[in-house]
Amino acid sequence: MITFGTGGWRAFIGEEFTKENVQILSQAVAEVMKLQKCEDKGFVLGYDRRFLSDKAARWIAEVLAGNKIKVYFIDKIAPTPLIMFTVKELETCYGAAVTASHNPADYNGVKIFTEGGRDATEEVTTAIEKVISGMALSNIAKIDFEDGLKNGIIQIFDPFNDYIDTIINMINMEAIKNRKIKIILDPMFGVSKTCLQTILLTARCELEIINDRHDTLFGGRLPSPNTHTLHRLKDMVVEKGFDIGIGTDGDADRLGIIDEKGDFIHPNNILALLYYYLLEYKGWKGGVVRNVATTHLLDKIAQVYGENCYEVPVGFKHISSTMEEMNALIGGESSGGLTIRGHIKGKDGIFAASLLIEVLSITGKSLSQLIDEIYEKFGYYYMVENDRKFSNEDKERLMTKLFEAKELPKFGYSISEVSYRDGLKIYFENGGWIIVRFSGTEPILRIFAEMENEADAIGVSNTMINFLNL
Repeated sequence: MITFGTGGWRAFIGEEFTKENVQILSQAVAEVMKLQKCEDKGFVLGYDRRFLSDKAARWIAEVLAGNKIKVYFIDKIAPTPLIMFTVKELETCYGAAVTASHNPADYNGVKIFTEGGRDATEEVTTAIEKVISGMALSNIAKIDFEDGLKNGIIQIFDPFNDYIDTIINMINMEAIKNRKIKIILDPMFGVSKTCLQTILLTARCELEIINDRHDTLFGGRLPSPNTHTLHRLKDMVVEKGFDIGIGTDGDADRLGIIDEKGDFIHPNNILALLYYYLLEYKGWKGGVVRNVATTHLLDKIAQVYGENCYEVPVGFKHISSTMEEMNALIGGESSGGLTIRGHIKGKDGIFAASLLIEVLSITGKSLSQLIDEIYEKFGYYYMVENDRKFSNEDKERLMTKLFEAKELPKFGYSISEVSYRDGLKIYFENGGWIIVRFSGTEPILRIFAEMENEADAIGVSNTMINFLNL
């Protein structure tokens, strides 16, 4: 069964991610495009470095072309934000990236994008799922990929220069050139190398790159840039005296940062730093959008500058739509994805990394100094994250306990609000909070807690874990 989560359709290779299912999904997308009468606008298609990504992209192109939908095919590994950018620039009504983003190596998947280069809404993915439910392989129209190239229904397209130039025009390249920053990049065997290398070398940065070969097993690591997966990057920053270490996930829409001391900077603090920089140093105006599992430090920064912070469910489609609705300046999530007003409607790790280098260049300060500056001005916030795998029996038990019986543990803190908008989120009167929700991309229960100090955050998180018997 093909079902969409918060980040597209993702499935185990060989079980649900098969040629037949990819073709069924493609035919369903074609049917939805016909129903919406937008098939004449074309479709942008790209892929990452995962096993079968290149072949799956061709399977999709063959079905769309068989339905007489023009395909703009990016025939080289492409970051997800570059594909979204191309959907926006070519004004197609749909596009897709073959990727499972930061999931383990035995996953692959498809992210669907809609007009303007944004993540497909739940309304769109529900419509696709509805068509899939009544479809069989015999319903699929397709032509051979090479035949599609010959008759022009499939067109090889290279948006690289336009994407790079757009980012270069959005950041202060002269300031970066004058600072001469030393950077080490870990693409995590993913697709960010070519784009970031081009931008940073153009800005005269000193750049070293590790883990950039093609490895569909991602070096045996989860291709997610966090404190547990960036050990080599941490060590090399300190050993060789780099100003910053940058890690990007498998499809380059998220990033993880190591400061000059070799410390991992939580994505919450990167998002807060960029928002603070845009308000304080560039003098821009606008609110911020975050999801329910992202730091409330953003709320404090917005409050100090007379702006608003908007909380939305997990899924970047909610962030981008609210940013547009409220004309917000920046939006992001605690997993390392963000974008700003005027750029694409989805998260972009390549742009975020480039903007962060501008921050270091304009302020003349180190990353650790800038984070300390934020703590001094807005207070300290500490987040604890726990992931717990579960069986089908566990999920049924947890669903009953949390969302039917609505049982709560005793935390020892006064509760100001309980929300079931996206999972279970408990807000404490002291400004802290904890959330429990099922992942939309993996069979994992996520537990996030944020308090004024580490001990309280760990205590609140452990109370919930014990309460759930996990």
